[in-house]
Amino acid sequence: MAAQKINEAHEHIAKAEKCLKTGLMKWKPDYDSAASEYAKAAVCFKNAKQYEQAKDAYLKEAENHTENKTYPRFNLELKKMPEAIQYIEKACMMYMENGTPDTAAMALDRAGKVIEPINLEKAVDLYQKAAGVFENEDRLRQAVELLGKASRLLVRLKRLDEAAVAVQKEKNMYKEIENFPMCFKKTTAQVLIHLHRGDYVAADKCVRESYSLPGYSGSEDCVAMETLLQGYDEQDEDRVYRVCNSPLLKYMDNDYAKLAVSLRVPGGGKKKKGAAAPEGGASRAPAATEEEDDYEGGLC
Repeated sequence: MAAQKINEAHEHIAKAEKCLKTGLMKWKPDYDSAASEYAKAAVCFKNAKQYEQAKDAYLKEAENHTENKTYPRFNLELKKMPEAIQYIEKACMMYMENGTPDTAAMALDRAGKVIEPINLEKAVDLYQKAAGVFENEDRLRQAVELLGKASRLLVRLKRLDEAAVAVQKEKNMYKEIENFPMCFKKTTAQVLIHLHRGDYVAADKCVRESYSLPGYSGSEDCVAMETLLQGYDEQDEDRVYRVCNSPLLKYMDNDYAKLAVSLRVPGGGKKKKGAAAPEGGASRAPAATEEEDDYEGGLC
């Protein structure tokens, strides 16, 4: 029975591969039909208890649905996806038991990429599991890359408490492998996350702790964060705006850049453009007597 199911699965895979071939008379792969054949193959492998091959077939099914740009996203076999991920995770356990953790971690990473457009929460879980496998193998460079994926998705999900913990772990790993420029970037990410959480003390602590990193004190990243924290503490909307819209922050990973441009100081509206006094001067002082009630505390 198992052998028959395995043969059937291979027949479906052969049909799927044929659907993806192009030639003179066929310019585009038939992703929809290929996905259908891979789904049938996955069921056959599952029934034959060939979980590793079932995992691969489920992944290929999902990838072909993703490749099919005309295929409506809400029809991405949502009901099948939890089952697919279940078998992927089961296959990864088998990899671990068989002494091939790298293969397990790569499979979890691949599964995360497939499910990310559909289920961010599950993608976070898969990336974190993959990172954990690599970390256990002392492969910190691979682990920290996957942790970064999870951190960004946690920010996107607005799970900022968890994101703060995840970014701290990233920062610790970068410090351990002595990639200090990335530690600087993670400090910036921490500050943005903590300020969005409304925790100025935690944001300030992250910067102070980073002073011990070689090259951080006086760096562009450090000066920007010191300026941002000062502006936030003094409710100086103009200063916060300038830092958050600077190239240093605007060209961060998109999820962190969005945190930057959406940051507002507590309890204060935006200042009017041109409201700040010229450096070294107090030329606005005579006008303040007439408009004191309107602008008191709003301009500086």
